[in-house]
Amino acid sequence: MRFGSGFSGSAGQKLKLVSLALAALAFFACSGKQQEQAASPEMGAAQGGMTVEELKAMPKVDAHAHVMGLTEAEEGPFIAKLKEHNFAWLDICTIGTKWDSLQLQIRDAERLRERYPENIEWATSFNLQNWGRPDWQEAAIKTIQEGFDKQAVSVKVWKEIGMVLKDPDGKFVMIDDPRFDPIFDYIQSQGKTLVAHIGEPRNCWLPLDSMTVNNDRKYFADHPEYHSYLHPEIPDFWKQIAARDHVLDKHPNLRVVGCHLGSLEYDVDWMAEHFDKYPNFAVDMAARICHFQVQEREKVRNFMIKYQDRLLYGTDLAVGAGFVSTGPDSALATIEATYNKDYKYFATDEEIEVWEVTGKFRGLALPADVLKKIFHDNFRKWYPAS
Repeated sequence: MRFGSGFSGSAGQKLKLVSLALAALAFFACSGKQQEQAASPEMGAAQGGMTVEELKAMPKVDAHAHVMGLTEAEEGPFIAKLKEHNFAWLDICTIGTKWDSLQLQIRDAERLRERYPENIEWATSFNLQNWGRPDWQEAAIKTIQEGFDKQAVSVKVWKEIGMVLKDPDGKFVMIDDPRFDPIFDYIQSQGKTLVAHIGEPRNCWLPLDSMTVNNDRKYFADHPEYHSYLHPEIPDFWKQIAARDHVLDKHPNLRVVGCHLGSLEYDVDWMAEHFDKYPNFAVDMAARICHFQVQEREKVRNFMIKYQDRLLYGTDLAVGAGFVSTGPDSALATIEATYNKDYKYFATDEEIEVWEVTGKFRGLALPADVLKKIFHDNFRKWYPAS
C-alpha cells in the first residue's frame, strides 16, 4: 500500500476521538436524517444479480471496438450479431502516424453511424504524420471538429505518443507535451471526451516468460516492435503513467477514459488511488479483463462494486479486412465467443477457464445494478451524446 498508517497522540486522546465518533453516529441514527452514501461492497453485494440470459438481453455498449474495411455485404451480418447480443459499439478510429489508414477508419465510422445510429457510436482522431509542421495543430482541430459534426463522441490518442512518435532530435514525444494542450482544450470546450491509450501493461517491460497473462505474452511475441523489454530506449512504464497523469493534472475538467484499464491493470488498489485523485478519469476494460482474473476474486469484486461508476465494459474486438485477416465469419465467431465468456465471468460465480489465463477462477456474480452501469449506463455518462 502507498498510504501511511497509525495515529499520533496518547491512548486517552484516541479513546476520546472514538467516543466522539460513536456519539456522532448515534445522533445521525436517531435523527432519522438520510445521509448520502458512496457505493460500498456490502451495499452492492446485498442486491440481486443477473443470469447470463438476462445480461445478454439487456441493452449494452462495447466501449472499445474497431472497424476498418467492412464491405457493405458484410455490414448486415455484423449489425445482426450486435442486435442478437443487444450491443452498440464505440468504433474507435486510431493511429495518427498512419494517416491513410486513419482516414479509412473515419469514413467507415461515419457511414456506419449514419446507417445504424442505434448500434454505432464512434471516436475520431487526428493526423500525426504531419507532426512538427507549423499547421499540424490547426489541421488536427479541423479533423476533430469535422468528426464532432458527424456525431463523434470522443477523440482517441494512442500509444504511439510516448512509444513511437519522435521529434527531429530523436526524443520521444510524451502525451503531456505542451503542444497537445490546445487539442485537449478544444475537446473539453466541445463537451467531449478524450479516450487515451497511453503506455502499455506493465508486462510490456518484462520478458515473455515473466508476463502474468497469456494474451500479453502472445501480443508482444507477435509485435516485438512494441515489446519495450526489447527496446530500452522507449520511455519506461512509470514515465508513461506519469505523463498521462500530468495531463489529468493540467486538465482537471477534461473527461478522460483510459483505454485498457488505463494501463493500471496489474493492481486494482492502484487504479482505485487514481480514481480517488482524478474525479474526471474512468477506464475501459478492453483486452484487460484477464488482468482482473489473475487477482484475488473478492478484492476485484469489492473494487468493481465500489467504483462501479468509473468502469466501462470494452473488448478491443474488430471487424473488417483492415483489422481481421481471417475473414468476416471468423470475426463474428470471435464476437460470439468473447461476449459469452464475459457474460459468464461478470454475472455468475461459476468456475471458468479462458485461454488468456493459466488455471481456473470463479466469476464475480456482480449485482444487477452494477452490471447495468458497467455494460451500459457508464458509457452514456462518460460519452454524452451531441
